[in-house]
Amino acid sequence: MNILEKFESDQIKELSKNKNFPVFKPGDTLKIFLKVKEGEKERIQMFEGVCIALKNAGINTSFSVRKISYGEGVERVFPIFSPQISKIEVAKFGDVRRSKLYYLRQRSGKSARITEKNKFLQQNKEASEVPKEIVNKSSKIEIDSKKTENSTDSKKVNSSSEEVEQDTKP
Repeated sequence: MNILEKFESDQIKELSKNKNFPVFKPGDTLKIFLKVKEGEKERIQMFEGVCIALKNAGINTSFSVRKISYGEGVERVFPIFSPQISKIEVAKFGDVRRSKLYYLRQRSGKSARITEKNKFLQQNKEASEVPKEIVNKSSKIEIDSKKTENSTDSKKVNSSSEEVEQDTKP
């Protein structure tokens, strides 16, 4: 690792220390919360659109987001380590087969729609947020019920094997 790569990796660690961005891919609908400074006032502005490109280039990593605003297509390129980005949320997970969705620029209406990824996964995501205490209690109950079922099964097996032995002896 040369000096430049080491410096860049240190900068990436420093810039991403306080930020926890979700993992997203092209095709996902994102909500980007930006810090906008107007004079002395600072406010948060949201930009929501479809991620059409993701460029991985170390500290220069960026992503492009496209939305339709008042009938006009608007695209913005955001550096991922920009101090202006306060938060990124994934609104929908898209299901696409390309890494660059530039073809959406020529399309409008229904042909520009992106199919949503399996809804079952999102339901599981909500279900996985159940508190651990509830999960631990239910798993103990299942284990106890399995033990009682196994003990009755073993008794049945023993009694049937004894009957078989008795039938063969006389």
